[in-house]
Amino acid sequence: VLMVTTICFVNNLDLTFREIYRILKPGGYLIIGFVDRDSSLGKLYQQHKENSLFYKIATFYSTKEVVYNLSKVGFKEFDFRQTIFHGLNEIKDVEPAKEDYGEGSFVVIRARK
Repeated sequence: VLMVTTICFVNNLDLTFREIYRILKPGGYLIIGFVDRDSSLGKLYQQHKENSLFYKIATFYSTKEVVYNLSKVGFKEFDFRQTIFHGLNEIKDVEPAKEDYGEGSFVVIRARK
């Protein structure tokens, strides 16, 4: 299952993750891509969300919060990638993806059932 830039618009993250866990085959993967709330871009989005028609209804999560919620429903074996290491107006070329999280604003988590 793939979810990209959607978890911030989900009304009930726990229920969503439980349903995905239910439908996945044993050993199947959930891949989530999102803007980390604790990143520079996440903080900027959070700061201006009330002025945005798009993000006004969004709930941003940190990577640690997402992993915690995934773990609660049974996901394990987490793998992380990150990108967007500069301000959006500073990026001139495609930025590479790095392992782990904590530096890049956009994080991808792969979690195994």
